[in-house]
Amino acid sequence: MANHKSAEKRARQNEKQRIRSRSHRTRLRNQIKKLRKSVESGELDTARELLRPTLAMVDRSVQKGLLHDNAAARTKSRLTRLLNQTAAQG
Repeated sequence: MANHKSAEKRARQNEKQRIRSRSHRTRLRNQIKKLRKSVESGELDTARELLRPTLAMVDRSVQKGLLHDNAAARTKSRLTRLLNQTAAQG
């Protein structure tokens, strides 16, 4: 437990940030799941509409410090490739 005034303040700030980050991370994961589900169910028009906002959300997560640069690039690449391969198959 924090013993100094500054440490107590830092603990409060960390807790606020943890809750904020958790919310953003949950929204990001749900958006990715929604995109994957629409691709797997064959709704390619819906998936194409969801792709841009999903990639933008991934980029914002990097800016907020939730994701590492390479992790975000990997995620974006996999989602785009998934959509393109599914569209090419038929």
